Amino acid sequence: MNAGPADLLRRLCDTTAARLSGAELRERVRQVRAGLDAPLRVAVAGAVSSGKSTLVNALLGLPVAPVDAGECTFVVTQYEYGEDDGHITVELADGGVAHSRLLPGHRLPAEFGVDVAAIRRLRVTLDLPSLRTITIVDTPGMNTVTAANERAARSMLFGSGDEDDRAQAMIYVLRYVQKFDDTTLAEFRGLTDACGMSCVNTLAVLGQVDRRGDEDDPWPTARRLAAKGYADLRTSVFDVVPVIGLLAETARARPLGTEETAALAALAGLDEDDLEDYLLDLDDFRSAPELPVPAEVRHRLVERLHRYGITSAVEAVRAAGTADPETLAAHLLERSGYSSAGRAATGSVAAGIAHFARRADQLKALDALTRLRAIARTPALGADRATLDALAAQLDENRPIATSLGGLRIFTAAEALGRGTLVLNEEMTAELLRLARHDEPAEQLGLPAGAAPAEIAAAATAASMRWRTLAMMSEGRTGGQRARDVLTVLEDLVSAALDEVAPEKAAPEAAAPDGTARDGRTSFAGGGGGGGEPLPRVRVDPAAIEALRASPMVPADDRRALELLLAGSELATQLGAPPGTPSAEVAGYAAALSARFRTLTHRPLSLRQRRAAETLCEAYETIWAHYGDGP
Repeated sequence: MNAGPADLLRRLCDTTAARLSGAELRERVRQVRAGLDAPLRVAVAGAVSSGKSTLVNALLGLPVAPVDAGECTFVVTQYEYGEDDGHITVELADGGVAHSRLLPGHRLPAEFGVDVAAIRRLRVTLDLPSLRTITIVDTPGMNTVTAANERAARSMLFGSGDEDDRAQAMIYVLRYVQKFDDTTLAEFRGLTDACGMSCVNTLAVLGQVDRRGDEDDPWPTARRLAAKGYADLRTSVFDVVPVIGLLAETARARPLGTEETAALAALAGLDEDDLEDYLLDLDDFRSAPELPVPAEVRHRLVERLHRYGITSAVEAVRAAGTADPETLAAHLLERSGYSSAGRAATGSVAAGIAHFARRADQLKALDALTRLRAIARTPALGADRATLDALAAQLDENRPIATSLGGLRIFTAAEALGRGTLVLNEEMTAELLRLARHDEPAEQLGLPAGAAPAEIAAAATAASMRWRTLAMMSEGRTGGQRARDVLTVLEDLVSAALDEVAPEKAAPEAAAPDGTARDGRTSFAGGGGGGGEPLPRVRVDPAAIEALRASPMVPADDRRALELLLAGSELATQLGAPPGTPSAEVAGYAAALSARFRTLTHRPLSLRQRRAAETLCEAYETIWAHYGDGP
C-alpha cells in the first residue's frame, strides 16, 4: 500500500528534526510534525453580527460560543477534543497560562479574571466525537475583510501571526446582501490569499438569509444569490452556501423546551391571517396582551426562531396536529439549510464540513508542505544550513517526494488558479474546479453518477489532451508545472478506468491459441516462415495500443503502423511487410519499427502511453531477436 502525502511528510519531519542542532529550528519542524497528527484546524470567521458564533454553536451542537457582544467575542477561542469536558485553558500574551471551566449548560463565562487584552487565546476542551477529526476555531468578528499582509491577516483572524495559529481550512460567514459588489469580492479574495486559503479549503456561508421582511419563503432568492456568489468567488472558495444559522443553532445546540413547544401549539390554534399580522412587527408580537402565550415565552421564541422560524414551526405543528420537540427540531434543522438533501457533496454547511473531513490528511499535508518550505528558507549556518538545503531539495517539485505527493496536485493547481499563476479558459477552469470539488471520477469529469468506466476513460482522455497542450506551451513556468499536475491526475483517472474495462476484454485473450501472454507481451508458439509459410501473428494489448494512438505526440505514420499491428492477419502484415515475407526480412521490419517507436518514449506522453510505447518496443525487439540476428 502506497504511503499517503501526510505519511511521507511525517518521515521527512522526523529525519530533518533528528539532523538539526538548533533547538528553535528543531522545534519548528516538530510543530509541523505534530500538526500532521492533530485534527484539522477549521477557523470560523466573519464580519461583526454576521451570525458567526451562532454557526459555531450549530457546528458543535452545544451553546458554547457567546452570541451577544461581550469580552469573549473579542478573543480567539479554540474548541478541541478532550476527555476533561468543559476545561478552559486561558493562554496569555506574555506566555502565562490560567485555567477555568465552562458554566453549567456548556457556556463560556463572561470573564476570566484577567484583562481581555492580555488573552492570546482560549482553548476549550469538549468530549465530542466530531472534534476528534476537526478542531473548530471561533475568531473575533471583523468590520472589514481587508488584510494588508499574511501576518496581519492571521493576527486579525486567529489572534497572532505565528505559524502555529495557521488554520488549515476556513468557513467565512458573509452577511446576507442582494449582490456582492466588486469591492467586497476583491477584499475577500485578498483575505483568503493572505491567509493561505483557496478554493480547496474555504467555504463561504451566506448567513441570516431569513432576515428579508418582504419574502414569505427566503430560499429561492437565497439559493440564487448563493449560486451567483459561487460564480463570482469560485476560484477562492469551495462553495457558497446559504444558511439560517439561528434555526440550525436552535435545532442542534438549544432544542426548544416544553414551554416554547406549548406556546407554538397555542399559536397554531390562532387564525392564520391574525398570526401573520402580529408577526409583521416583532415588537407587536412580543408585547400584544391578547395573545394566548406569556410575553416572556414570546421573547424567547423571537430570540430562538425569529419570524421565519416561528412561522415555519407553527406550520409544522398544524400539519402534524401536535407539537413534538424531537419532530420540531428535525423540521427546524431541515428549514435552516444546514444539511444537504440526501448525501449531496455541495450546497450546505454539513456538506462543506464533510468535504473538509474527507480531505483532512491532504489539507494538513498541504499546510505542512508550505510551512516546511518556509523553514527551509530560514537563515542558518554550518550543518543546519546543509540540513535545510537538503530539506529544500527534498521538497523541490522535480524530486521523487513531490511525485509521491500526488494527492495534492489538484490542490496546488487550484491555488495557482486563484492566485493568477495558472491562467485558464472557461472550459479548463470548470474542469479544474470539478476535480477539486468532487471525489468520484464521474462527478470530477462532469459525467452523470454511475457513468461506465469506458465513458470515464474517454472523458478523461479528451480533457488530458487539452492539459497536455497547455503544459507544453507553458513549459518551464509555474503555470506549466501546475498544468502537468492536472494532467497527471487525469492520466490516473484514465488508467484506473481502463483497468476496470480491461478484465472484460482480457478473458477471451487469455485463451488465445497463439500463446500470447496475458500482460500483452509477445510469445511464440513455433518458428514458421522458413519456406514462405505465413508467420503466426502476435497479439498485443489493444487497450495499450489505443491509448498510444490517442496521443497527439504520435505522428500519422506511426499511428498507421499501430493500426496494422492490430489489424494484420499474419506477422508480416502486422509489421507493414507484404504477406509471406521471409522471417529474416520480417526481423528487419521489426528492428526498424523498434528504433522508430523508441523515440516516442522520450516525448511528453502520459504515463500510460509511455508504458504502452515501451511495451511495444519490447515486442518489436522480441520479434527481431526471435527471427533474426537481433539482441
